[in-house]
Amino acid sequence: MDQRFDVTERFADGAQYIAGRLRQGGSESTHQVVDPATGEQVFGYRLAGAADVDAAVAAAEAAFPAWAGATPGERSDALHRFAAVLTERADDLAHAESLQCGKPIKLSTEFDVPGSIDNTSFFAGAARQLEGKAAGEYSGDHTSYIRREPIGVIGSIAPWNYPLQMAAWKVLPAIAAGNTIVLKPAELTPLTSLMFAQAATEAGLPDGVVNVVSGTGPEAGEWLVSHPAVAMTSFTGSTAVGKRVAELATSTVKRIHLELGGKAPFVVFDDADLEAAAHGAVAGALINSGQDCTAATRAYVQRPLYDAFVAAVADLMASVRLGDPFDPHTDLGPLVSHAQRARVAGFVDRARGYATVVTGGDVPGGDLAKGAYYRPTLITGAPQDSEIVQSEIFGPVLAVLPFDGDDEGIALANDTPYGLAASAWSRDVYRTGRASRELRAGCVWINDHIPIISEMPHGGVRASGFGKDMSAYSFEEYTQVKHVMFDNTAVVRKDWHRTVFGDRQT
Repeated sequence: MDQRFDVTERFADGAQYIAGRLRQGGSESTHQVVDPATGEQVFGYRLAGAADVDAAVAAAEAAFPAWAGATPGERSDALHRFAAVLTERADDLAHAESLQCGKPIKLSTEFDVPGSIDNTSFFAGAARQLEGKAAGEYSGDHTSYIRREPIGVIGSIAPWNYPLQMAAWKVLPAIAAGNTIVLKPAELTPLTSLMFAQAATEAGLPDGVVNVVSGTGPEAGEWLVSHPAVAMTSFTGSTAVGKRVAELATSTVKRIHLELGGKAPFVVFDDADLEAAAHGAVAGALINSGQDCTAATRAYVQRPLYDAFVAAVADLMASVRLGDPFDPHTDLGPLVSHAQRARVAGFVDRARGYATVVTGGDVPGGDLAKGAYYRPTLITGAPQDSEIVQSEIFGPVLAVLPFDGDDEGIALANDTPYGLAASAWSRDVYRTGRASRELRAGCVWINDHIPIISEMPHGGVRASGFGKDMSAYSFEEYTQVKHVMFDNTAVVRKDWHRTVFGDRQT
């Protein structure tokens, strides 16, 4: 298949996927998907408006009773078929993801696509494991048991950094639990979300179970979150937008799940394997061009290793190969857009006034000049309270700061509003044990940074939000617990009735 396959032909019927078919958006506005590696427009489409959201929600409402009433085995079978279709479409998905995001093809083919397929297979199995508390006679006169039931129509909003994986993270636990869903991907990167929904239909999932509206946040996103027929919303994105989502969701008292910004610390103690830590820091900081909410963005290195760590990271960053995302040897692609590159460059340029840019910090020339590329950047000498240390940059930028005692290292790591992910590097099991307990984050890696697996939850604390993606824990977000209580006595007049009328029966 041509690496620049004809997106326009593939989505000629529109970029909205409602009730099992593509259709044009109803907004007056259009949007152009741009290849960030070249700056070229690759697909134009009409955005979703409020009427499209209404239609998608109505389709999801119509599909809900039958899908919720399907047995766990039936939903599981459908998801297994879904995983099989995704496997058949893996090459197309990888190329579309690299085209719209600028990801190196090796990242799309080795991480994004197989991770999404694995997620689908996991939830195919997990669909059979929606368990409640064991039945029992807790009052003595009654039998109680727990039902775990789907909520209804889910309205989810996904970001542009991992469009395919975020579609999977939003859609799969929702539908495995018996809900139906309307997903709004970022308008920059709708292609693989649409392909994901099409694959669901090809796998035999009923029309309306998975719907996609491609539109802007203010027009389509806010109405989806506010819609009275949407029972729950899940949002992944910035903390600032997450606050707005929470405000809108509370207007209709709907459940919310927020996976927000991050500023992950990378804590290197003085007994760490220096070479492993340096390699881990570069990989953890630069994955997806640093556009990852769990990316290593702040390295705190105990002073005896500090200088050697900075030198090793600088050398490794200088060896990273920027280039065409479709070249299998490319390590680092462009940022998702020129606007995002300008934002990242702004952070670095402002930091020059108070810190040192050791390597990077500029835009490459030559053949890469037309793309949204930015060189891997290492910064030292920044104060703990500076913008470059405290704010989420979402680019290939790593700040390194020294610390002395263990108490200081952990305190500095915790000294931002965020709490999504962190890592600690040491050969001492007691040090790493303490770090795992005291680092305030939803995920703590020990002697590694970034790996995720379908069986384990992903989610943050504090300004990074609440709730979990992936794993069986995600079902807590997408199900409601119902207590059912049966009388076992067949007594007409219960003893407790005397609290309302009459006296105790003798």
